[in-house]
Amino acid sequence: MGRLSLRQIALLGCAFTLGSLTVLPATAHADDYTELLDILRAKGSLTRGEYSSLLAHHLRRSHSENSGNQDSSSPRRNRYRRYNPTQYDGSLKPPDVTTIAASQAARRAAQEATASARDARSMLAQARTSYDPDSVVRVKPYVAGKGVTVQAGQIEINLSGFINGFYTYNSPGGGRPVAGGISTGSSGFDSSSVRNGLLPGGLILKLNTVQDGIKLGAVFGMYPGLNNADVGALNANSGGSPVGLGTAGVDFRQVYMTAGTDRLGTIKIGRDIALFASDAILNDATLLSVGSTGSNTNPANTSLGRIGVGYVYTDWLPQITYISPKWHGLQGSLGIMTPLDQFNFAGNGLSATTTQHSSPMVQGKVTYDTTIAGFTTRFWTSFLTQHVQNLTSSTLGTDSRKGATVAAGDVGVKLSRGPFEGVAYYYYGNGLGTTGLLFDGISQNGRKRNSEGYYVQASYKILPRLKLVGSYGVSNLYQAAGEDNPSLVRRNESEVGAVYYTLTDWMFLVGEYAHTESAAHGPNRESDHTMSAGAMITF
Repeated sequence: MGRLSLRQIALLGCAFTLGSLTVLPATAHADDYTELLDILRAKGSLTRGEYSSLLAHHLRRSHSENSGNQDSSSPRRNRYRRYNPTQYDGSLKPPDVTTIAASQAARRAAQEATASARDARSMLAQARTSYDPDSVVRVKPYVAGKGVTVQAGQIEINLSGFINGFYTYNSPGGGRPVAGGISTGSSGFDSSSVRNGLLPGGLILKLNTVQDGIKLGAVFGMYPGLNNADVGALNANSGGSPVGLGTAGVDFRQVYMTAGTDRLGTIKIGRDIALFASDAILNDATLLSVGSTGSNTNPANTSLGRIGVGYVYTDWLPQITYISPKWHGLQGSLGIMTPLDQFNFAGNGLSATTTQHSSPMVQGKVTYDTTIAGFTTRFWTSFLTQHVQNLTSSTLGTDSRKGATVAAGDVGVKLSRGPFEGVAYYYYGNGLGTTGLLFDGISQNGRKRNSEGYYVQASYKILPRLKLVGSYGVSNLYQAAGEDNPSLVRRNESEVGAVYYTLTDWMFLVGEYAHTESAAHGPNRESDHTMSAGAMITF
Protein backbone atom coordinates (compact mmCIF):
# COMPACT_ATOMS: atom_id res chain seq x y z
CA MET A 1 0.00 0.00 0.00
CA GLY A 2 1.22 3.53 -0.69
CA ARG A 3 1.86 6.14 1.93
CA LEU A 4 -1.23 7.49 3.67
CA SER A 5 -2.11 11.14 3.44
CA LEU A 6 -2.59 13.27 6.55
CA ARG A 7 -6.32 13.32 5.83
CA GLN A 8 -6.48 9.54 5.65
CA ILE A 9 -4.39 9.18 8.84
CA ALA A 10 -6.75 11.56 10.67
CA LEU A 11 -9.79 9.65 9.49
CA LEU A 12 -8.26 6.31 10.50
CA GLY A 13 -7.46 7.74 13.87
CA CYS A 14 -11.05 8.78 14.33
CA ALA A 15 -12.21 5.33 13.28
CA PHE A 16 -9.88 3.44 15.63
CA THR A 17 -10.65 5.81 18.51
CA LEU A 18 -14.39 5.22 17.98
CA GLY A 19 -13.84 1.46 17.96
CA SER A 20 -11.76 1.53 21.16
CA LEU A 21 -14.35 3.61 23.02
CA THR A 22 -17.38 1.56 22.08
CA VAL A 23 -16.30 -2.10 22.36
CA LEU A 24 -13.41 -4.22 23.69
CA PRO A 25 -10.79 -5.41 21.21
CA ALA A 26 -11.77 -9.04 21.74
CA THR A 27 -15.35 -8.39 20.63
CA ALA A 28 -14.85 -5.65 18.06
CA HIS A 29 -16.46 -6.22 14.65
CA ALA A 30 -15.14 -5.14 11.33
CA ASP A 31 -18.64 -3.72 10.64
CA ASP A 32 -17.94 -0.78 12.96
CA TYR A 33 -15.08 0.37 10.81
CA THR A 34 -16.58 -0.36 7.43
CA GLU A 35 -19.87 1.24 8.38
CA LEU A 36 -17.95 4.37 9.36
CA LEU A 37 -16.30 4.34 5.93
CA ASP A 38 -19.72 3.97 4.31
CA ILE A 39 -21.00 6.99 6.24
CA LEU A 40 -17.97 9.12 5.35
CA ARG A 41 -18.29 8.11 1.70
CA ALA A 42 -21.99 8.93 1.66
CA LYS A 43 -21.35 12.36 3.15
CA GLY A 44 -18.68 13.09 0.57
CA SER A 45 -15.80 13.15 3.04
CA LEU A 46 -14.05 10.38 1.09
CA THR A 47 -13.52 10.09 -2.60
CA ARG A 48 -14.23 6.77 -4.23
CA GLY A 49 -10.50 6.07 -4.51
CA GLU A 50 -9.85 6.89 -0.87
CA TYR A 51 -12.77 4.77 0.22
CA SER A 52 -11.54 1.72 -1.73
CA SER A 53 -7.95 2.14 -0.53
CA LEU A 54 -8.89 2.40 3.17
CA LEU A 55 -11.31 -0.50 2.94
CA ALA A 56 -8.72 -2.75 1.27
CA HIS A 57 -6.10 -1.83 3.89
CA HIS A 58 -8.51 -2.70 6.68
CA LEU A 59 -9.52 -6.02 5.14
CA ARG A 60 -5.90 -7.16 4.71
CA ARG A 61 -5.09 -6.30 8.32
CA SER A 62 -8.22 -8.02 9.62
CA HIS A 63 -7.50 -11.11 7.56
CA SER A 64 -3.88 -11.26 8.81
CA GLU A 65 -4.88 -10.97 12.47
CA ASN A 66 -7.61 -13.51 12.12
CA SER A 67 -5.26 -16.05 10.45
CA GLY A 68 -2.67 -15.72 13.26
CA ASN A 69 -5.18 -16.26 16.09
CA GLN A 70 -7.24 -19.03 14.54
CA ASP A 71 -6.43 -22.75 15.16
CA SER A 72 -6.60 -24.71 11.92
CA SER A 73 -7.74 -27.90 13.73
CA SER A 74 -10.76 -26.19 15.30
CA PRO A 75 -12.52 -24.05 12.79
CA ARG A 76 -14.18 -21.01 14.27
CA ARG A 77 -16.46 -18.34 12.85
CA ASN A 78 -14.68 -15.36 11.42
CA ARG A 79 -16.29 -12.58 13.44
CA TYR A 80 -14.58 -9.91 11.36
CA ARG A 81 -16.07 -11.07 8.09
CA ARG A 82 -18.72 -8.63 6.95
CA TYR A 83 -18.89 -9.78 3.36
CA ASN A 84 -19.54 -13.12 1.82
CA PRO A 85 -16.42 -15.08 0.82
CA THR A 86 -17.61 -14.75 -2.73
CA GLN A 87 -17.24 -11.00 -2.47
CA TYR A 88 -13.42 -11.20 -2.24
CA ASP A 89 -10.86 -13.99 -2.77
CA GLY A 90 -7.66 -15.15 -1.11
CA SER A 91 -5.60 -12.58 -2.93
CA LEU A 92 -7.13 -10.07 -0.50
CA LYS A 93 -8.33 -7.83 -3.35
CA PRO A 94 -10.97 -5.39 -2.10
CA PRO A 95 -14.58 -6.24 -2.95
CA ASP A 96 -16.47 -4.21 -5.56
CA VAL A 97 -18.03 -1.79 -3.11
CA THR A 98 -20.07 -0.15 -5.87
CA THR A 99 -21.79 -3.46 -6.61
CA ILE A 100 -22.37 -4.04 -2.89
CA ALA A 101 -23.95 -0.60 -2.45
CA ALA A 102 -26.08 -1.09 -5.56
CA SER A 103 -27.27 -4.47 -4.29
CA GLN A 104 -28.19 -2.99 -0.95
CA ALA A 105 -30.03 -0.12 -2.66
CA ALA A 106 -31.86 -2.58 -4.91
CA ARG A 107 -32.97 -4.63 -1.91
CA ARG A 108 -34.26 -1.53 -0.17
CA ALA A 109 -36.07 -0.41 -3.35
CA ALA A 110 -37.64 -3.84 -3.75
CA GLN A 111 -38.88 -3.77 -0.17
CA GLU A 112 -40.31 -0.29 -0.65
CA ALA A 113 -41.92 -1.29 -3.96
CA THR A 114 -43.52 -4.34 -2.33
CA ALA A 115 -44.95 -2.14 0.40
CA SER A 116 -46.19 0.41 -2.18
CA ALA A 117 -47.82 -2.35 -4.23
CA ARG A 118 -49.63 -3.60 -1.15
CA ASP A 119 -50.85 -0.07 -0.43
CA ALA A 120 -51.92 0.40 -4.07
CA ARG A 121 -53.88 -2.87 -4.08
CA SER A 122 -55.59 -1.86 -0.89
CA MET A 123 -56.49 1.57 -2.26
CA LEU A 124 -57.76 0.05 -5.53
CA ALA A 125 -59.97 -2.37 -3.62
CA GLN A 126 -61.40 0.51 -1.62
CA ALA A 127 -61.94 2.58 -4.79
CA ARG A 128 -63.78 -0.27 -6.50
CA THR A 129 -66.03 -0.64 -3.50
CA SER A 130 -66.89 3.06 -3.40
CA TYR A 131 -66.83 3.73 -7.22
CA ASP A 132 -69.91 5.53 -8.55
CA PRO A 133 -69.80 6.01 -12.35
CA ASP A 134 -72.51 8.66 -12.19
CA SER A 135 -70.18 10.89 -10.16
CA VAL A 136 -67.28 10.78 -12.66
CA VAL A 137 -66.72 13.69 -15.06
CA ARG A 138 -64.24 13.28 -17.90
CA VAL A 139 -63.41 15.06 -21.16
CA LYS A 140 -63.47 12.92 -24.28
CA PRO A 141 -60.67 13.19 -26.88
CA TYR A 142 -61.11 16.30 -29.01
CA VAL A 143 -62.04 15.88 -32.68
CA ALA A 144 -61.56 19.00 -34.83
CA GLY A 145 -64.89 20.55 -35.80
CA LYS A 146 -66.90 18.29 -33.47
CA GLY A 147 -66.78 20.52 -30.40
CA VAL A 148 -65.82 19.78 -26.82
CA THR A 149 -67.50 16.71 -25.31
CA VAL A 150 -67.75 16.10 -21.57
CA GLN A 151 -69.05 12.85 -20.12
CA ALA A 152 -70.73 13.68 -16.80
CA GLY A 153 -71.81 10.32 -15.46
CA GLN A 154 -74.57 9.10 -17.79
CA ILE A 155 -74.90 12.42 -19.63
CA GLU A 156 -72.80 13.40 -22.65
CA ILE A 157 -72.52 17.17 -23.06
CA ASN A 158 -71.23 18.58 -26.34
CA LEU A 159 -70.55 22.26 -27.03
CA SER A 160 -69.64 23.30 -30.57
CA GLY A 161 -69.88 26.38 -32.72
CA PHE A 162 -68.44 28.70 -35.32
CA ILE A 163 -67.72 32.38 -35.95
CA ASN A 164 -67.18 34.07 -39.30
CA GLY A 165 -66.65 37.55 -40.62
CA PHE A 166 -66.07 38.96 -44.11
CA TYR A 167 -65.20 42.25 -45.68
CA THR A 168 -67.61 42.44 -48.61
CA TYR A 169 -67.55 44.94 -51.48
CA ASN A 170 -70.57 45.02 -53.78
CA SER A 171 -70.53 46.82 -57.10
CA PRO A 172 -73.88 47.16 -58.97
CA GLY A 173 -73.77 46.41 -62.66
CA GLY A 174 -76.77 48.59 -63.44
CA GLY A 175 -80.20 47.80 -64.83
CA ARG A 176 -83.81 48.28 -63.72
CA PRO A 177 -85.45 46.75 -60.63
CA VAL A 178 -86.94 43.28 -60.80
CA ALA A 179 -89.81 42.46 -58.43
CA GLY A 180 -88.70 39.43 -56.41
CA GLY A 181 -85.17 39.56 -57.84
CA ILE A 182 -82.17 39.20 -55.54
CA SER A 183 -79.59 41.24 -57.46
CA THR A 184 -78.70 44.73 -56.16
CA GLY A 185 -77.64 45.94 -59.60
CA SER A 186 -80.21 48.74 -59.89
CA SER A 187 -79.16 50.40 -56.61
CA GLY A 188 -76.59 52.58 -58.41
CA PHE A 189 -74.12 52.76 -55.50
CA ASP A 190 -71.12 50.68 -54.48
CA SER A 191 -71.26 49.41 -50.91
CA SER A 192 -68.84 48.05 -48.32
CA SER A 193 -69.58 46.11 -45.17
CA VAL A 194 -68.11 43.83 -42.55
CA ARG A 195 -70.69 41.10 -42.21
CA ASN A 196 -71.57 37.45 -41.81
CA GLY A 197 -71.68 35.11 -44.77
CA LEU A 198 -74.47 32.62 -45.44
CA LEU A 199 -73.87 31.33 -41.91
CA PRO A 200 -74.19 33.67 -38.93
CA GLY A 201 -72.24 32.83 -35.78
CA GLY A 202 -73.30 29.68 -33.98
CA LEU A 203 -73.24 28.16 -30.51
CA ILE A 204 -74.78 24.68 -30.25
CA LEU A 205 -75.33 22.76 -27.02
CA LYS A 206 -76.17 19.05 -27.25
CA LEU A 207 -77.04 16.71 -24.38
CA ASN A 208 -77.38 12.94 -24.85
CA THR A 209 -78.01 10.02 -22.53
CA VAL A 210 -79.51 6.52 -22.48
CA GLN A 211 -82.35 5.70 -20.10
CA ASP A 212 -84.20 2.36 -20.01
CA GLY A 213 -82.60 1.47 -23.34
CA ILE A 214 -83.86 4.65 -25.05
CA LYS A 215 -81.43 7.18 -26.51
CA LEU A 216 -82.50 10.67 -25.46
CA GLY A 217 -81.17 13.98 -26.70
CA ALA A 218 -81.73 17.73 -26.39
CA VAL A 219 -80.30 20.45 -28.65
CA PHE A 220 -80.18 24.24 -28.28
CA GLY A 221 -78.76 26.12 -31.27
CA MET A 222 -78.17 29.88 -31.02
CA TYR A 223 -77.09 31.81 -34.13
CA PRO A 224 -76.12 35.46 -33.49
CA GLY A 225 -75.21 37.82 -36.31
CA LEU A 226 -72.64 40.62 -36.48
CA ASN A 227 -74.75 43.50 -37.75
CA ASN A 228 -77.53 45.49 -36.13
CA ALA A 229 -80.93 43.83 -36.20
CA ASP A 230 -83.98 45.61 -37.65
CA VAL A 231 -86.78 43.17 -37.04
CA GLY A 232 -89.33 42.97 -39.85
CA ALA A 233 -91.40 40.28 -41.51
CA LEU A 234 -88.32 38.04 -41.76
CA ASN A 235 -87.32 38.67 -38.11
CA ALA A 236 -83.55 38.20 -37.58
CA ASN A 237 -83.15 37.64 -41.32
CA SER A 238 -84.69 40.99 -42.26
CA GLY A 239 -82.41 43.68 -43.61
CA GLY A 240 -80.19 45.15 -40.91
CA SER A 241 -80.05 48.67 -39.53
CA PRO A 242 -76.71 50.48 -40.02
CA VAL A 243 -77.47 53.09 -37.36
CA GLY A 244 -75.59 53.83 -34.13
CA LEU A 245 -76.73 52.32 -30.82
CA GLY A 246 -78.04 49.22 -32.57
CA THR A 247 -77.65 45.64 -31.37
CA ALA A 248 -77.02 42.39 -33.20
CA GLY A 249 -79.76 39.82 -33.64
CA VAL A 250 -79.94 36.27 -32.31
CA ASP A 251 -81.61 33.60 -34.44
CA PHE A 252 -82.55 30.74 -32.06
CA ARG A 253 -82.99 28.19 -34.83
CA GLN A 254 -82.73 24.94 -32.91
CA VAL A 255 -84.71 23.86 -29.86
CA TYR A 256 -85.58 20.18 -30.08
CA MET A 257 -85.48 16.80 -28.36
CA THR A 258 -84.98 13.29 -29.71
CA ALA A 259 -85.86 9.81 -28.47
CA GLY A 260 -85.20 6.48 -30.16
CA THR A 261 -83.27 3.25 -30.52
CA ASP A 262 -80.93 1.83 -33.15
CA ARG A 263 -83.54 -0.76 -34.12
CA LEU A 264 -86.70 1.36 -34.20
CA GLY A 265 -85.39 4.76 -35.28
CA THR A 266 -85.74 8.23 -33.75
CA ILE A 267 -88.51 10.73 -33.09
CA LYS A 268 -87.59 14.43 -33.17
CA ILE A 269 -89.86 17.05 -31.58
CA GLY A 270 -89.08 20.76 -31.67
CA ARG A 271 -87.61 23.35 -34.04
CA ASP A 272 -84.86 22.25 -36.45
CA ILE A 273 -83.86 22.33 -40.09
CA ALA A 274 -86.62 21.07 -42.38
CA LEU A 275 -86.33 18.06 -44.72
CA PHE A 276 -87.13 19.48 -48.16
CA ALA A 277 -84.04 21.06 -49.79
CA SER A 278 -81.96 20.62 -46.62
CA ASP A 279 -79.23 18.64 -48.42
CA ALA A 280 -79.10 21.33 -51.09
CA ILE A 281 -77.98 24.03 -48.66
CA LEU A 282 -75.84 21.74 -46.48
CA ASN A 283 -73.77 20.77 -49.52
CA ASP A 284 -73.57 24.30 -50.95
CA ALA A 285 -69.99 25.64 -50.85
CA THR A 286 -71.25 29.20 -50.23
CA LEU A 287 -72.49 27.99 -46.84
CA LEU A 288 -68.93 28.76 -45.72
CA SER A 289 -68.63 32.05 -47.62
CA VAL A 290 -70.92 34.87 -48.83
CA GLY A 291 -72.27 34.23 -52.33
CA SER A 292 -75.05 36.64 -53.30
CA THR A 293 -75.33 39.37 -50.68
CA GLY A 294 -79.07 40.11 -50.88
CA SER A 295 -78.26 43.44 -49.29
CA ASN A 296 -74.88 44.92 -48.50
CA THR A 297 -75.76 48.48 -47.46
CA ASN A 298 -77.83 47.18 -44.52
CA PRO A 299 -76.62 43.60 -43.97
CA ALA A 300 -79.02 41.11 -42.43
CA ASN A 301 -78.04 38.26 -40.09
CA THR A 302 -76.76 36.36 -43.14
CA SER A 303 -76.11 36.74 -46.84
CA LEU A 304 -78.07 34.69 -49.39
CA GLY A 305 -75.28 32.42 -50.60
CA ARG A 306 -77.08 30.40 -53.27
CA ILE A 307 -80.57 30.79 -51.79
CA GLY A 308 -82.86 31.81 -54.63
CA VAL A 309 -80.14 31.08 -57.20
CA GLY A 310 -80.21 27.28 -57.27
CA TYR A 311 -82.55 26.19 -54.49
CA VAL A 312 -85.34 27.38 -52.21
CA TYR A 313 -84.33 27.94 -48.60
CA THR A 314 -85.19 24.87 -46.53
CA ASP A 315 -85.87 26.91 -43.35
CA TRP A 316 -85.97 25.90 -39.67
CA LEU A 317 -89.45 24.77 -38.70
CA PRO A 318 -91.34 23.45 -35.67
CA GLN A 319 -91.86 19.76 -36.39
CA ILE A 320 -92.52 16.19 -35.28
CA THR A 321 -90.31 14.00 -37.46
CA TYR A 322 -89.57 10.29 -37.59
CA ILE A 323 -86.06 9.26 -38.74
CA SER A 324 -85.61 5.62 -39.64
CA PRO A 325 -82.56 3.49 -38.86
CA LYS A 326 -80.01 3.29 -41.67
CA TRP A 327 -80.31 0.05 -43.66
CA HIS A 328 -77.52 -0.75 -46.16
CA GLY A 329 -76.93 2.99 -46.65
CA LEU A 330 -80.65 3.78 -47.05
CA GLN A 331 -82.45 6.07 -44.61
CA GLY A 332 -85.81 7.84 -44.63
CA SER A 333 -87.43 10.69 -42.70
CA LEU A 334 -91.04 11.87 -42.52
CA GLY A 335 -92.37 14.82 -40.58
CA ILE A 336 -95.33 17.08 -39.95
CA MET A 337 -94.45 20.75 -39.57
CA THR A 338 -96.03 24.07 -38.79
CA PRO A 339 -97.67 25.29 -42.04
CA LEU A 340 -96.44 28.54 -43.56
CA ASP A 341 -98.27 31.47 -45.11
CA GLN A 342 -98.11 32.26 -48.78
CA PHE A 343 -95.97 35.43 -48.78
CA ASN A 344 -95.91 38.32 -51.23
CA PHE A 345 -92.11 38.74 -51.46
CA ALA A 346 -92.27 40.58 -54.81
CA GLY A 347 -94.47 43.30 -53.32
CA ASN A 348 -96.87 45.64 -55.12
CA GLY A 349 -99.71 43.14 -54.72
CA LEU A 350 -98.19 40.79 -57.30
CA SER A 351 -98.80 37.61 -55.26
CA ALA A 352 -101.68 36.22 -53.19
CA THR A 353 -101.28 35.62 -49.46
CA THR A 354 -102.80 33.33 -46.82
CA THR A 355 -103.00 33.35 -43.02
CA GLN A 356 -105.17 30.33 -42.21
CA HIS A 357 -104.19 26.64 -42.03
CA SER A 358 -106.31 23.64 -41.10
CA SER A 359 -103.66 21.01 -41.82
CA PRO A 360 -99.91 20.77 -41.25
CA MET A 361 -97.13 20.90 -43.79
CA VAL A 362 -95.79 17.42 -44.57
CA GLN A 363 -92.19 16.83 -45.63
CA GLY A 364 -90.18 13.70 -46.31
CA LYS A 365 -86.69 12.74 -47.40
CA VAL A 366 -84.77 9.62 -48.46
CA THR A 367 -80.97 9.39 -48.62
CA TYR A 368 -78.76 6.62 -49.95
CA ASP A 369 -75.03 6.40 -49.25
CA THR A 370 -72.86 4.10 -51.36
CA THR A 371 -69.59 3.84 -53.28
CA ILE A 372 -69.54 3.91 -57.10
CA ALA A 373 -66.30 3.39 -59.06
CA GLY A 374 -64.28 4.56 -56.07
CA PHE A 375 -66.45 7.66 -55.49
CA THR A 376 -68.10 8.10 -52.09
CA THR A 377 -71.64 8.92 -53.20
CA ARG A 378 -74.81 10.24 -51.64
CA PHE A 379 -78.15 10.39 -53.46
CA TRP A 380 -81.10 12.20 -51.95
CA THR A 381 -84.65 13.12 -52.79
CA SER A 382 -87.23 15.02 -50.74
CA PHE A 383 -90.76 16.38 -51.02
CA LEU A 384 -93.07 18.98 -49.49
CA THR A 385 -96.83 19.37 -49.54
CA GLN A 386 -99.22 21.79 -47.80
CA HIS A 387 -102.79 22.93 -48.27
CA VAL A 388 -103.26 26.71 -48.09
CA GLN A 389 -106.65 28.30 -47.40
CA ASN A 390 -108.45 31.60 -47.75
CA LEU A 391 -106.17 33.10 -50.38
CA THR A 392 -106.41 36.88 -50.50
CA SER A 393 -105.19 39.50 -53.01
CA SER A 394 -106.34 42.70 -54.69
CA THR A 395 -108.12 40.51 -57.24
CA LEU A 396 -109.57 37.87 -54.91
CA GLY A 397 -110.63 40.16 -52.09
CA THR A 398 -110.30 39.38 -48.39
CA ASP A 399 -112.86 36.57 -48.10
CA SER A 400 -112.43 34.47 -51.23
CA ARG A 401 -112.50 31.08 -49.47
CA LYS A 402 -110.20 29.96 -52.27
CA GLY A 403 -107.49 27.40 -51.43
CA ALA A 404 -104.68 25.49 -53.11
CA THR A 405 -102.36 22.57 -52.46
CA VAL A 406 -98.66 23.29 -52.70
CA ALA A 407 -96.30 20.49 -53.76
CA ALA A 408 -92.59 20.27 -54.46
CA GLY A 409 -89.84 17.70 -54.91
CA ASP A 410 -86.09 17.58 -55.49
CA VAL A 411 -83.20 15.24 -56.29
CA GLY A 412 -79.48 15.58 -55.73
CA VAL A 413 -76.16 13.75 -55.78
CA LYS A 414 -72.79 14.36 -54.19
CA LEU A 415 -69.59 12.61 -55.33
CA SER A 416 -66.26 12.61 -53.50
CA ARG A 417 -62.97 10.99 -54.36
CA GLY A 418 -59.54 12.09 -53.19
CA PRO A 419 -59.16 15.85 -53.69
CA PHE A 420 -62.30 16.13 -55.87
CA GLU A 421 -65.88 16.80 -54.81
CA GLY A 422 -68.90 17.48 -57.01
CA VAL A 423 -72.58 18.29 -56.36
CA ALA A 424 -75.56 18.41 -58.71
CA TYR A 425 -79.08 19.38 -57.62
CA TYR A 426 -82.53 20.02 -59.14
CA TYR A 427 -85.94 20.99 -57.71
CA TYR A 428 -89.45 21.54 -59.06
CA GLY A 429 -92.44 23.14 -57.32
CA ASN A 430 -96.12 23.86 -57.89
CA GLY A 431 -97.19 26.79 -55.71
CA LEU A 432 -93.79 26.58 -53.96
CA GLY A 433 -92.54 29.96 -55.21
CA THR A 434 -88.88 31.00 -55.24
CA THR A 435 -86.11 32.04 -52.81
CA GLY A 436 -88.12 31.19 -49.65
CA LEU A 437 -90.78 28.54 -49.01
CA LEU A 438 -94.11 29.81 -50.40
CA PHE A 439 -92.62 33.15 -51.53
CA ASP A 440 -94.64 34.37 -54.56
CA GLY A 441 -96.00 30.86 -55.13
CA ILE A 442 -99.56 31.89 -56.07
CA SER A 443 -100.58 34.69 -58.41
CA GLN A 444 -103.10 37.47 -57.81
CA ASN A 445 -105.84 35.40 -59.44
CA GLY A 446 -105.32 32.51 -57.00
CA ARG A 447 -103.58 30.15 -59.42
CA LYS A 448 -100.36 28.39 -58.59
CA ARG A 449 -97.10 29.34 -60.21
CA ASN A 450 -94.61 26.66 -61.20
CA SER A 451 -90.97 27.02 -60.30
CA GLU A 452 -87.76 25.08 -60.81
CA GLY A 453 -84.04 25.46 -60.33
CA TYR A 454 -80.70 23.74 -60.13
CA TYR A 455 -77.04 24.21 -59.30
CA VAL A 456 -73.82 22.41 -60.13
CA GLN A 457 -70.65 22.70 -58.09
CA ALA A 458 -67.12 21.33 -58.17
CA SER A 459 -64.20 21.68 -55.78
CA TYR A 460 -60.63 20.45 -55.97
CA LYS A 461 -57.77 20.52 -53.46
CA ILE A 462 -54.76 21.60 -55.48
CA LEU A 463 -52.71 21.43 -52.26
CA PRO A 464 -53.47 19.69 -48.96
CA ARG A 465 -54.57 23.02 -47.45
CA LEU A 466 -55.71 24.92 -50.56
CA LYS A 467 -59.07 24.28 -52.24
CA LEU A 468 -60.64 25.87 -55.32
CA VAL A 469 -64.44 25.97 -55.73
CA GLY A 470 -66.66 26.94 -58.63
CA SER A 471 -70.47 26.80 -58.91
CA TYR A 472 -73.35 27.94 -61.08
CA GLY A 473 -77.04 28.04 -60.22
CA VAL A 474 -80.43 29.17 -61.49
CA SER A 475 -83.91 29.61 -60.01
CA ASN A 476 -86.86 30.15 -62.35
CA LEU A 477 -90.39 31.33 -61.49
CA TYR A 478 -93.10 30.95 -64.18
CA GLN A 479 -96.31 32.94 -64.46
CA ALA A 480 -99.62 31.29 -63.70
CA ALA A 481 -102.26 30.67 -66.34
CA GLY A 482 -103.92 33.95 -67.29
CA GLU A 483 -101.29 36.07 -65.54
CA ASP A 484 -99.39 38.95 -67.12
CA ASN A 485 -96.95 40.66 -64.74
CA PRO A 486 -93.87 41.81 -66.71
CA SER A 487 -92.14 43.20 -63.59
CA LEU A 488 -92.26 39.86 -61.75
CA VAL A 489 -88.97 37.96 -61.48
CA ARG A 490 -88.53 35.23 -64.05
CA ARG A 491 -84.96 34.16 -63.36
CA ASN A 492 -82.25 34.60 -60.69
CA GLU A 493 -78.81 33.19 -61.47
CA SER A 494 -75.26 33.46 -60.18
CA GLU A 495 -71.72 32.26 -60.75
CA VAL A 496 -69.35 31.88 -57.80
CA GLY A 497 -65.61 31.24 -57.61
CA ALA A 498 -63.78 30.87 -54.31
CA VAL A 499 -60.46 29.94 -52.73
CA TYR A 500 -60.37 28.26 -49.31
CA TYR A 501 -57.15 27.95 -47.32
CA THR A 502 -57.05 25.81 -44.18
CA LEU A 503 -54.83 27.62 -41.71
CA THR A 504 -55.34 25.27 -38.73
CA ASP A 505 -57.81 22.59 -37.64
CA TRP A 506 -60.01 25.42 -36.38
CA MET A 507 -59.49 28.25 -38.82
CA PHE A 508 -59.69 28.71 -42.57
CA LEU A 509 -59.45 31.75 -44.84
CA VAL A 510 -61.75 32.55 -47.79
CA GLY A 511 -61.50 34.73 -50.86
CA GLU A 512 -64.55 34.83 -53.18
CA TYR A 513 -66.07 36.44 -56.24
CA ALA A 514 -69.79 36.24 -57.09
CA HIS A 515 -71.80 37.58 -60.00
CA THR A 516 -75.59 37.73 -59.55
CA GLU A 517 -78.20 38.57 -62.17
CA SER A 518 -82.00 38.91 -62.01
CA ALA A 519 -84.36 39.07 -64.98
CA ALA A 520 -88.09 39.83 -65.07
CA HIS A 521 -90.77 38.46 -67.39
CA GLY A 522 -90.62 41.84 -69.09
CA PRO A 523 -87.54 43.79 -70.24
CA ASN A 524 -86.19 44.61 -66.75
CA ARG A 525 -82.97 43.04 -65.59
CA GLU A 526 -80.12 43.90 -63.21
CA SER A 527 -76.77 42.47 -62.11
CA ASP A 528 -74.04 43.03 -59.53
CA HIS A 529 -70.54 41.90 -58.61
CA THR A 530 -69.40 40.97 -55.12
CA MET A 531 -65.88 40.47 -53.77
CA SER A 532 -65.48 39.03 -50.28
CA ALA A 533 -62.54 38.08 -48.08
CA GLY A 534 -62.67 36.77 -44.55
CA ALA A 535 -62.19 33.90 -42.16
CA MET A 536 -64.11 31.33 -40.17
CA ILE A 537 -63.35 29.43 -36.99
CA THR A 538 -65.16 26.20 -36.21
CA PHE A 539 -64.74 24.23 -33.02
